[in-house]
Amino acid sequence: MNQQITIADYRIDGSSPFVLADRPNSTPRVYQGKSDYRKQMREAREMLDELQRLMYAHARYGLLCVFQAMDAAGKDGTIRNVFSGVNPHGVSVHPFKRPSGEEISHEFLWRSQDHLPKRGHISIFNRSYYEEVLVVKVHPEIATNYQSLPAESLENIWAGRYASIREHEAHLARNGTRVLKFFLNLGKVEQRDRFVARIDEPEKTWKFNAGDVKERGFWDDYQAAYEEAINETATPEAPWYVIPADDKKNMRLIVSQIIREELQSLDMSYPEVSEEDRAALAQFRENLLAED
Repeated sequence: MNQQITIADYRIDGSSPFVLADRPNSTPRVYQGKSDYRKQMREAREMLDELQRLMYAHARYGLLCVFQAMDAAGKDGTIRNVFSGVNPHGVSVHPFKRPSGEEISHEFLWRSQDHLPKRGHISIFNRSYYEEVLVVKVHPEIATNYQSLPAESLENIWAGRYASIREHEAHLARNGTRVLKFFLNLGKVEQRDRFVARIDEPEKTWKFNAGDVKERGFWDDYQAAYEEAINETATPEAPWYVIPADDKKNMRLIVSQIIREELQSLDMSYPEVSEEDRAALAQFRENLLAED
């Protein structure tokens, strides 16, 4: 029998302190073998597509999904597998890579503004503005050397950025955007094995990046940065979900169910048709059927 998914087990909303070390990198499987996984994933995609179409027709809400993780945790594969069945007109994916010169010249939230979801749409951030309290926190020289911030401002930069993120996400929630943030919690041993697989398996070698191995040397610093960022920015209106990532298939099914349940919690319905409109539709139907 498959393990049942209870999304509250993964949800962090700021109601109690979050300790990353207490969170597992793996949990019992929610699927039985490859065929069951494929069946569940197919059904999940169909349900998510229907929910997005309902959200589009309702035209009151948008959905922002933020994915953060250590390298090799499976962000790309999770996004591809979870959202591949959704109408491409209703979903967009934006990867946040190293900021451009234009982006660095603005405040840190600026570059995400054009990629926020319209009502009825889903926007997916593969990394996000959270890099500014993760990578930059682990490497604070980025703030002074590249972002041109004065050294003395570093004393208060993190508290200020956490506050800006909380206010930004609260603003989005007040205006109809549901914000879901996923931290794919990969174990250090599993990351090592995935890096080795990228070297050993020819079809994966293109994924290998020596810089990722260098960043692995800052593992403990990143774990501390993630723990603090999640504690500082988890709120009921913009929760974090910490997902065990050592089993990619398990992770994808859990993420998919969380998104579906969050969308189902929204008060959405298809627009009602008035009696006047029904009469007009009946006339259109009659006229169409009367054509030669």
